[in-house]
Amino acid sequence: MIAGVFGRRMWAPVGVLASMAYCLHQRRAALAELQESEGRHPVDHRLLELKMVQVVFRHGARTPLKPLPQEEQVEWNPQLLEVPPQTQFDYTVTNLTGGPKPHSPFDSQYHETTLKGGIFAGQLTKVGMQQMFALGERLRKNYVEDIPFLSPTFNPVEVSVRSTNIYRNLESTRCLLAGLFQRQKKGPIIIHTDEASSEVLYPNYQNCWSLRQKTRGRKEAASLQPGISEDLKKVKEGMGISGSDWVDFLILLDNVAAEQVHNLPSCPALKRFAQMIEQRAVDMASYIFQKEDRESIQLAVGPFLHILENNLLKAIDPSTPPSNIRKLYLYAAHDVTLIPLLMALGIFDHKWPPFAADLTMELYQHQESKDWFVQLYYHGEEQVPKGCPEGLCPLDKFLNALSAYTLSPEKYHRLCSQTQGMELGSRG
Repeated sequence: MIAGVFGRRMWAPVGVLASMAYCLHQRRAALAELQESEGRHPVDHRLLELKMVQVVFRHGARTPLKPLPQEEQVEWNPQLLEVPPQTQFDYTVTNLTGGPKPHSPFDSQYHETTLKGGIFAGQLTKVGMQQMFALGERLRKNYVEDIPFLSPTFNPVEVSVRSTNIYRNLESTRCLLAGLFQRQKKGPIIIHTDEASSEVLYPNYQNCWSLRQKTRGRKEAASLQPGISEDLKKVKEGMGISGSDWVDFLILLDNVAAEQVHNLPSCPALKRFAQMIEQRAVDMASYIFQKEDRESIQLAVGPFLHILENNLLKAIDPSTPPSNIRKLYLYAAHDVTLIPLLMALGIFDHKWPPFAADLTMELYQHQESKDWFVQLYYHGEEQVPKGCPEGLCPLDKFLNALSAYTLSPEKYHRLCSQTQGMELGSRG
């Protein structure tokens, strides 16, 4: 979901826990004041009990979204789409309220592009399916084998599954679940998704007028930044791409990443410039989602962060019915979701999120003090989020840092329509 995504991307209503959030804010402030005055004591990790896990992941390896304008094209053989038997796992897709699966305009768009070899753009491949199965197996080791947290068999009472309505993401979720539960289930697997026009698991340029306005032109301007424009010219000349052909580092990275992960023969110049291409693509994304422009990151992932925050709030609220909480929340998203998420959390490593990348958020409660803590992992590696003293972060500090970027559905819609309203008013 690299090419074109910064130019246009199409929020789902979420239950609002406003009063609870306000009470929590008061408790946070009092707790923070008390801990500042008394000093924090070292936490005995043996007394921590895992209460909830949330995993945001990018889909597995896929075919490119748009081929490069070259005479010699890489051949994408249909055999690359073979489904490994161990990844087979039946599932049903519904909308957020359990109704029929929405139409996917993105899949329709991908089907309009046939790559050399006969398969479509943006399709999950066998390699991608194996990557997602491996991620599922890693989660199984962590939360079934090492810690008996999840049942070894899929149980809908324990697991909530959410994905963007794009086939490669739905299929990636299937493969992850097959690896996590070894194709065993106690009930139906339902993957919930939303209409493209209101989705919040990626920056939604179609639905958010303000985001579109704020970032409009930044993509083109990014390509003209000193260093980037010179490097782009150098790569295009090395590959024999005409100066008049519209190609940027996002499209170049999309192709080189797909070709490399499938070990396909590539243009020598593309392979030679691979490292530069990734770095310049990251530079472009950083220019588009400028970390000093808090509102752009808010509008890009604030609604999604609100969902993740609400899951935490529900889990720590003793009045929440157990039926309203899951042990595991899975979110199938995209690279362009992970980049602003990582920026908001203060853990972006300035590398493009690879296929099957995962951001995992664990919630713990101390069995004696009853204090709550959050632990973050990216690619399975412990992270120290912004505002946190160490990897094991007191929940109050984590939520305080997160509050700079979370957006409730109401505030999101208000901010998204703000610019449009001003423009309409000026026309009147």
